[in-house]
This record gives sequence, C-alpha cells and structure tokens, in this order.
Amino acid sequence: MVSRARDWLKQAVRDLEQAKDSQAAGRHEWACFAAHQGAEKAVKALHLHHGQEAWGRVVARLLLELPAAAAAPGDLIEKAKILDNFYIPARYPNSHPEGAPFEHYGPLHSEAALDYAYEILDFVRLQMA
Repeated sequence: MVSRARDWLKQAVRDLEQAKDSQAAGRHEWACFAAHQGAEKAVKALHLHHGQEAWGRVVARLLLELPAAAAAPGDLIEKAKILDNFYIPARYPNSHPEGAPFEHYGPLHSEAALDYAYEILDFVRLQMA
C-alpha cells in the first residue's frame, strides 16, 4: 500500500496558507481553526510516515502517540495544547458564555496559533526528511 503521508503534509501546508489568509482578512477565529487543522494534519502525516494511522483531533495527544523515534519535545506538546483550544470554540457560538466566536479572537490569538502550527510543521518536516 502506498503511503499517503506526503498528501497529508501537503494539505497541512495548504491549511496553514488558509490560516494566513484568514488572519490577513481579520478573520482571526478562522485563522486559529485553520492553524489547528494544519498542525493536526502535519502530525498525522508523520504517523503515516512511520507506518501507523492516527485518529482524533487533539494535536497534543497525536504528538504524544508518535513512536519513540519521532518523539516530540515537551514544549511543542504544550504549544499543541494551546492549538487544541481552537478546534471547537473558534467555530461555535455556544462554546462561549456569550458572543459569536469572532468576537473572542484577535491578532494575538491568530499570531500565536500560526507560530505554534508552523513550529509543529517544521518538526514534522525535519522528522520526515
């Protein structure tokens, strides 16, 4: 069976491009969500690269479940935990006590989300090289 790791990695890169575009347009909630998606897909690519499938949406857990040969550093796992907070609340109004999601996210959120997602992407690329 042919590995789909590169396909997942290419889509991760595209998701991060979307995150940048959303940030530039002032849609910080979407930038945060797309950054999460890019990080998630990048880590899933690394799992596939090592011959294993990964399920779920929690990037920190996906990093923790990597094989020992590709173990993620602790600070990267902590950054993934921040990204994980953007999976649902950045999209659904009932995730916050009041207000639409876009009212809860700004440039500081999207900047951090993009920084952390790109760090994860860089880690994955290094591991897959």
